[in-house]
Amino acid sequence: MIPEHINPLQWHQAIGIARQSCARFFRDGGSSADAMRAFGVSAEGMQPADWAKAVEAIARVLCKAPERRAA
Repeated sequence: MIPEHINPLQWHQAIGIARQSCARFFRDGGSSADAMRAFGVSAEGMQPADWAKAVEAIARVLCKAPERRAA
């Protein structure tokens, strides 16, 4: 499901990157929580093998607008 406030093309690309990243963690023996932590997402209250939620959470982080910083 594409969130309303995100460009569909950006969401599609973010999902692809998130799936690829999660596949690497899975292949290397990591958990979905490990994959989420790598992208700075908290995995509290998530079941250990819930890869679908991990992919969506990572995609949301990738689509997030960059934070503004002072020069």
